[in-house]
Amino acid sequence: MILKTATRISTTRTARALLPWALAAGSLFSVGIASAQTLRWASQGDMQTADPHSQNEILTNSINGQTYERLVSRDQQLAIVPGLATEWTQVKPTLWRLKLRQGVKFHDGSPFTADDVVFSIQRAKDPNSQISVYAQAVGTPKKIDDHTVDFQLDKVNPIFLQHLDTLFIMSKRWSEQYKVTKPQSFKDREETYAATHANGTGPYILVDRQPGVRTTFKRNPNWWGKFDGNVQDAVYTPIGNDATRLAALISGEIDFVVDPAPRDIPRLKQTAGVKVQEGPENRLIFIGMDQSRDKLLYGKVPGDKNPFKDLRVRQALYQAIDINAIRTKLMNGLSVPTGGLTPSPLGAFNDPQLEARLPYDLAASRKLMSDAGFADGFEVTLDCPNNRYINDEEICLALASMWAQLKVKVRVNAQPRVLMFPKLEKLDTSLYLYGWGGTITDAETLITPVLRNRSDKGVGNYNFGNWRDDKFDALAAASSIEADPKKREALIREVLAEFKAQIHLIPLHRQMIPWATRQNVTVQHRPDNWFELRWATVK
Repeated sequence: MILKTATRISTTRTARALLPWALAAGSLFSVGIASAQTLRWASQGDMQTADPHSQNEILTNSINGQTYERLVSRDQQLAIVPGLATEWTQVKPTLWRLKLRQGVKFHDGSPFTADDVVFSIQRAKDPNSQISVYAQAVGTPKKIDDHTVDFQLDKVNPIFLQHLDTLFIMSKRWSEQYKVTKPQSFKDREETYAATHANGTGPYILVDRQPGVRTTFKRNPNWWGKFDGNVQDAVYTPIGNDATRLAALISGEIDFVVDPAPRDIPRLKQTAGVKVQEGPENRLIFIGMDQSRDKLLYGKVPGDKNPFKDLRVRQALYQAIDINAIRTKLMNGLSVPTGGLTPSPLGAFNDPQLEARLPYDLAASRKLMSDAGFADGFEVTLDCPNNRYINDEEICLALASMWAQLKVKVRVNAQPRVLMFPKLEKLDTSLYLYGWGGTITDAETLITPVLRNRSDKGVGNYNFGNWRDDKFDALAAASSIEADPKKREALIREVLAEFKAQIHLIPLHRQMIPWATRQNVTVQHRPDNWFELRWATVK
């Protein structure tokens, strides 16, 4: 792949260049001498906020998940297990009753009750919350007594418990005390007490939060659950530079890297004192396009048109992507190319037709561009994170080179996700790279928040291209409330086939996730890339 045709903007190059010097000076790890039961881990970016209802992003969620808990949880095989609720009953198709765990206390010592559950679910429904679509999906909570909550739904939710697993429980009293009864408005750069402080019921207590520098935790001695590991204290440090992160692991300054660069994996496997775990992640990486505006915000197009409104242009861009070159030359084999639209192939029932990609075909792409009236191409800016997905900026540069063969001049605007994600929330984009995944493998986890028409109550909240497809939307809405498994599968298959045909987004691949640790550290690798401190052991 030839990358020199791509134009790149990067807001963090200076900072990245300085990181090795900062590491050499010891500033990244000046937390004190680590004990044998202290775990120090790192990845390329930082969590976005300590407010558990503001942002919906796996790194942010998993770090917050050390402190906050949900009513149900996941075991090491991702099966639903009791959390803050000990049992649940589907009283009727639209009514669930949960019994809450007794004797649980928040980190400030206050008791956990049904009042906190009702408050937290309502808080998560706020427009500032990026998990509002999940909170809406579980219906209206009602306190029956201090340890019983009913959830009344207005329609059937086939994956009610899986949606419940996305909703962290906060203390009503603490939230009122610190004036954080509503989630932080991240896109508006709001600063709140909950953005840097936490009061959960979880296995670890947030000790100190320094955004962009480090976040420290200590074990909760009063946690109700069982620790399978021995970690007493933990320090999370974002290290943006791949080489610096690798050097810190090899030298022993950190114990665990969540996202070593694919090109470094062969070296790490041969490095004494280091071990690597690999596995597929439930995460789809894709390209989205503004399909709403008549004129692109960031582009130069003949006739001031929006080329992405034309299916032929979308298909041309798709078929101009040499996905196997990206897999072999850029991802070092650590990606699974797909034409599917779900984070896991399980969401598409492992159907080869729903997973199939359109073929790489430059001649066909050029003809499509000519037929659409864009034989001479156009200019556009591609918004891209540079610290969120594996090789995210590099993927964008590779795409820019490939699309240059269609005379499409792409300027890559690479930014840290703390800047890019609020930009997308405001629909301030023309073309963007994004990813979606997590614990839930059901297609619903992507259909309603990402693929459907934008509307209130969180539906289509992540449809940053703002496409509208009423036929698809009606099918998707029906699949979300169908209780019969066979009927629902048929609907989902139709939904995915319809969306694929319209190419509202361009799927690229599913990530493979390597984790690298020191030899004396044991962690439990999960396909949702979720790290649990309570399962980690430092010898």
